[in-house]
Amino acid sequence: MNYIKGKLKKIIFHNNESGYVVALFRVKETNDALMREKVNKSITVTGVFTDVNIDISMTLYGSYTNNERFGMQYVVDSYEIDTPTTKEAIIEFLSSSFIDGCGEKTAKKIVDHFGEKTLEKIKENRDNLMEIDGMTTIRAAKIYNSLQNYNKSSDAILKFQNLGFTIEECSRIYNKFKDRIDEVLGDSFYDLKEIIDFRKLDSIYVNNFGNDTSTRIYACFLESMQMLSNYNGDTYYYREEITAILDKEFNIILGEEVFEEILSELASNKKIYLVDRKVYLAKYYEEEENIAKNLKIIDNKKIDKISKLEEKLQDLENRLGIDYNVDQEKAIMGALNNNVTIISGGPGTGKTTIINAITKLYIEDKKLGPADIMETIALLAPTGRASKKMASSTNLPAYTIHRYLKWYKDSNDFFYNEHNKTSHRLIIVDEVSMIDIDLFNALLNGISPGVKLILVGDTFQLPSVGPGLVLDDLISSDYFNYIPLNQIYRQSDNSYIPYLAKEIKNNELSEEFLTKKDDYSFFQTKSNQIKDAIEQIIRISLSKKIDERSMQVLAPMYKGENGIDNLNSVLQSIYNPRSDDKSEINYLDVTYREGDKVLQLVNDLDNNVFNGDIGYIESINGNKVEIDFEGNTVEYEKKNLKQIKHAYAITIHKSQGSEFEHVIMPISTSYYKMLYNKLVYTGVSRAKKTLTIVGDPMAFARAVANNYSANRKTSLKTKIIEVYNEQKVT
Repeated sequence: MNYIKGKLKKIIFHNNESGYVVALFRVKETNDALMREKVNKSITVTGVFTDVNIDISMTLYGSYTNNERFGMQYVVDSYEIDTPTTKEAIIEFLSSSFIDGCGEKTAKKIVDHFGEKTLEKIKENRDNLMEIDGMTTIRAAKIYNSLQNYNKSSDAILKFQNLGFTIEECSRIYNKFKDRIDEVLGDSFYDLKEIIDFRKLDSIYVNNFGNDTSTRIYACFLESMQMLSNYNGDTYYYREEITAILDKEFNIILGEEVFEEILSELASNKKIYLVDRKVYLAKYYEEEENIAKNLKIIDNKKIDKISKLEEKLQDLENRLGIDYNVDQEKAIMGALNNNVTIISGGPGTGKTTIINAITKLYIEDKKLGPADIMETIALLAPTGRASKKMASSTNLPAYTIHRYLKWYKDSNDFFYNEHNKTSHRLIIVDEVSMIDIDLFNALLNGISPGVKLILVGDTFQLPSVGPGLVLDDLISSDYFNYIPLNQIYRQSDNSYIPYLAKEIKNNELSEEFLTKKDDYSFFQTKSNQIKDAIEQIIRISLSKKIDERSMQVLAPMYKGENGIDNLNSVLQSIYNPRSDDKSEINYLDVTYREGDKVLQLVNDLDNNVFNGDIGYIESINGNKVEIDFEGNTVEYEKKNLKQIKHAYAITIHKSQGSEFEHVIMPISTSYYKMLYNKLVYTGVSRAKKTLTIVGDPMAFARAVANNYSANRKTSLKTKIIEVYNEQKVT
C-alpha cells in the first residue's frame, strides 16, 4: 500500500462536523515512486481526520491526483498517527500542541529522566512525572490526561474501523461520542443510530457480535416501532404489527412469552408505554400528552378581547373595500377573541384574506409600531416557501417554525423550549396539516402560555410526512374555537380550479373537468405519450414567455416512465440544455448544470434554506456548487448534493405549502396506488393562475373516487379530552 510519512504544517480548511480537512503536509518519507520528488517538500492533502494536530508524525495512505479546480492534491483514504520511539521524536511529541502543559524544556527534562521508556512511564502512573524537578501536580495531570486522550482517540478510531465503519463515519462517531466511547462499543452500540443509518449499523453489529444478543433484539424492537411510525404515521401500534415487522425487517421471531417480557422490561425503563392493547414509543406518548396539557394551559388563560370588535371590523371592510362573508367574519372575530382558534378551508375560500384582517385589526387595536410588531406578532409555517407566501401576502415578517424556535441541527434541539419561551402575543401558523407531532410539540413548548394562537390549514390536504394527525385531532376533539370555510371566491366567470378542488374533496366530479376554462384544461393522452405532451405544452408556454420560474410540473412519484426522475431529464433538456458556456457536475448519475432549477430536501438553518425551497444553480467550480434561493446564495460541496434534486418536476408531497402560478399535473394509471383523492386535491390546489392536467381522464376520475388514506392511529384527540376533563388548570 502506497504511503507518505510526515507532518501536517498548516490547516487550510476544516469542517468540524464531517472532519473533512484541507491542509499542507510536509513529506519526510514515501514508498511511492511517483511521490519521491516530493520528499522534504510541502504538498496539499485532503481527507477526513478525527483529530487535527499540527507537527505530529503521521503516515497517510492514498493517492496523488489532479483536482480540476485546485490542482494536485494527495487524497487520503486512511492514516495512522506514528508512535514516537527515539528520544528526539518523544521530545518533539511531548512539546507539540497535542500535549497540554508541556513545552520543549519540560519535555527534554522528562526524556532525559525516563529515556525511550518515557511514554510507557507516564501512562503507567501519572505520579511518575513527579520525579521530574520542578513538576507540579497540575502540570503532571495535564500531560497525563493529554496522553491518555491521544491514545484513546487513536484506539477508538482503529476499533471502529476494524468493525467495518469508514474513516468518515469513524470521525463522526468519535466527535459525537468521544465521552461515551466505551459505552457505544458495548451495550449502547445502537445509540450510534443518531448518526449512522440503522440498517448499516445493524449489519455491522450482526457481523461482529451476532444476531441474537439481547442488545440487538431490544434495539430492533424499538426500531420496528419507529419504522411503523415512519411508514404509517402512527403514534401507537398493536403487538401483532410489531412482531410482523420484526420478522420481516430483522428476521427476529419471538415467542409470546419472550415478547411480553421485552414489553414489560421496556415499559419499566420508560422506553415505551402500554395502554390496554396499544403500545407507544415513549416519545410519542409523552408528546401527545404534553400537547394536550399545553393547549389547555393556553386556552384557560384570561382572554385578551378586543372591545367593539364588530364595529372595527366593519370599519376595516369600508377602508379596504372588502365584503367579508359570514364565515370569514366569524373566523376573524373568533380568532381575536379566543386564545386558541382553528381555521380550515380549501383554495379560494379566503384564508389569506382572513389572516390579513386579523393582523391589521390586532396591530390597530394595540397601536403597534414597526418594532412592536416584530416583538408581538409571529407568522409561522412549516416550510420556507409557505412562510415566504405568508410574508408576501401580509407584508409582515414570517418564519419557518424551525427558524423561529432556533433549531440546532446537530442535537436536534431548539433554543426556545419549555425552559426558554418566546414572548410573542399573537401567533398565526399556516399549513398546519403539514405539521407532525414532533414539531407541534416543540412549538407549544417554545411559546408563551399567554399567547393568542391561530392555526390555519386545510383538513383535506395530505397529512404530515412525520407521525401524527395534528390538525384533524384538534378539530375532532371539539374543544377549540373552530371555523370551517366553505364559500369559494370565483376569480372569473369562467374559472374552475377552486371548484375542481371542491369536487374532488366531495367525491363529486362533474363533467366540467374535461371542459377548457380560463384557468384550466385537461390534455387527454395515453400514458406512453405523457412526456411528449408535457414537452409540447412547455414549448408553447415558453413561446408565451412562461418559463420554469412560473411553471411547475407536479407528479405523484419518482420512478417509472412518467416519474419525476424521467420528467426532470426531459424538462432539463428543454429549459436548460447542455452548453459549452455552462459548467456541469455529475452526482449519482445525475447531471447538474449552471442555470438548473433545484429543490432543497433538508432543513439547513445555518444557511437559511429549508426542505421544499426551490433555487437555481448560479455557478459550478470544480466540486463547489453555488445555488441561489431567492437572493440567498448557498455553497454546496459535491458530497452534499444529496441535499438537492432537480425541481422542474417535483412530487405533490413536496409541493405542500407552496403555490405556483402555472401547474402541469400528469395523471396515468401507471401511478398505481398513488391515485387517490387527497393526493390529486393537493396537486390541484397548488395552482394559482392555471392548471393543466395531462393524461387519462379515467385515471383521474378513479383517483377522485378513491378515498384511500391510511387511517393513522393517534391518541392526541383522546389525550385532549382526558386533559380537559381533569380539574381545571390554574
